[in-house]
Amino acid sequence: MSTFNYNITPNSNIMDTTNKENKYIRARERVDELKSFYGNLTSYVLVISGLALINYFTNGFGYMWFLWAAFGWGIGVLFHAIKTFDLNPFFGKQWEKRKIEEIMRNEEQNDKWK
Repeated sequence: MSTFNYNITPNSNIMDTTNKENKYIRARERVDELKSFYGNLTSYVLVISGLALINYFTNGFGYMWFLWAAFGWGIGVLFHAIKTFDLNPFFGKQWEKRKIEEIMRNEEQNDKWK
């Protein structure tokens, strides 16, 4: 009769590979987030500049209607920047991370007493 060793120890190579994959996935998501923001910002600058030129050539800035579009779209770009660069002081990514860690600690402590 043979005996099997059921002690399972984590293989550091597998863990290193998993950590690298997780880091790559997070980095890729971050790059996609930045790419999306910069695409939005580039479109904003180009379109608003085009609208300003049309406004200038049609009435010489007698009434600067392009500013309405710049203001409206600018609010969207501002919120996109806040999300992309984690500028929200109340519910940003750092807050999320702290809350997740706090909840995990609480869950771990509650499981100890069961």
